[in-house]
Amino acid sequence: MLTVPPAAVTAPGRGGIRTVTATASCTRPSGTAVPAVAALRAEAYRAPLPRPWGPNVPAHHVIVAEVTLTDGRTGTGFTWTPATGALAVLALLDHDCAPAVTGLPAHPETVWDTLWLHLREAGAGGITTLAMAAVDIALWDLRASAAGHCLADELGRRRDTVPVYGSGVNLHYTLGELTAQARRWVERGHRAVKIKVGHEELAVDVERVAAVREVIGPDVALMIDANQRWDLFRARRAVAALEPFGLHWVEEPLPADDLAGQARLRRDTGVPLAAGENVRTVRGFRDLLTAEACDVLQPNVARVGGITPFRRIGELARAFDVPVHPHLLPDLSGQLACALPLPAMVEDVEDASFARLGILRNPAPVNLDGSVLRLTGQPGHGLRFDVDHLRKASR
Repeated sequence: MLTVPPAAVTAPGRGGIRTVTATASCTRPSGTAVPAVAALRAEAYRAPLPRPWGPNVPAHHVIVAEVTLTDGRTGTGFTWTPATGALAVLALLDHDCAPAVTGLPAHPETVWDTLWLHLREAGAGGITTLAMAAVDIALWDLRASAAGHCLADELGRRRDTVPVYGSGVNLHYTLGELTAQARRWVERGHRAVKIKVGHEELAVDVERVAAVREVIGPDVALMIDANQRWDLFRARRAVAALEPFGLHWVEEPLPADDLAGQARLRRDTGVPLAAGENVRTVRGFRDLLTAEACDVLQPNVARVGGITPFRRIGELARAFDVPVHPHLLPDLSGQLACALPLPAMVEDVEDASFARLGILRNPAPVNLDGSVLRLTGQPGHGLRFDVDHLRKASR
């Protein structure tokens, strides 16, 4: 039985914050009350990057959410976007998510499926799944904290450490800046690194990939990321020109929705293809797999809608024997990687983790020690944001 008396709602303030409060309970047949969602509060912040991702991306946008249950406990969720859409996501959390989740039993999958049915006419991805991620991550935080252990243990820990690869948003770097970054990765002990490609002149990409290979040596895995910049014709030419440098994978060579083109490219080349950072739904990943369009899946936990769909993608990938390497956000992705069915690597874009941005008020839930990520064992997901710092940085 679910009982939800009328909610008490405060109007949105200047900071875009809304609190929805309700007295709600979910009762098992035995009569034991199950905590329900009582309130959702969210705020958007700007976190400046010490190494900008280009002239148009000097900062990241982080939306921090707090879910309060009827028993008084609170969980922290977040979602993330590097450049655009933060205020739209906040508005969706404010006006649509908060009323929809109030009174629901505080089970992540129950809430996620209900919220998806409520929001999907607004779109199958983009701000829809970004907003859902903030709610879902908060509920998983609550669930793991209630059990007294870390998120990886709640999900089913399979390993204690995962390898980390050095990554950079560096297409705008000069050749000297790029090779200096590659040297830093080698000095930190990384056994795999990734750089951006996709210049107008293929010869520029060849020069840069060759220079990085020379710096890192023959034994470090080298990945390249085109960020959807090529069409099929240019991708074929580029992969053929760059393959001699021993590529571990080529990431997003084509637009994310060009499954046919990606499948054709995969059949035509011997270099593994990686995709998924801009795929937003479980069915989208199913289509990638059934089209045999990639060798590596890279879901972003915020863009797919949170931990609940991320887990479903991981199980789906296992059925196809395709590894999942989480995209960005190592503070949380590292915890998810420790529970994935197949071995994974975690991406660490230089100086862009939450810990290195200085936006956490407690020690990070993961320790990035050179080429290895280790869990610190904090209850829940362990991400406690320094709201005062974020507010100052957002001014």
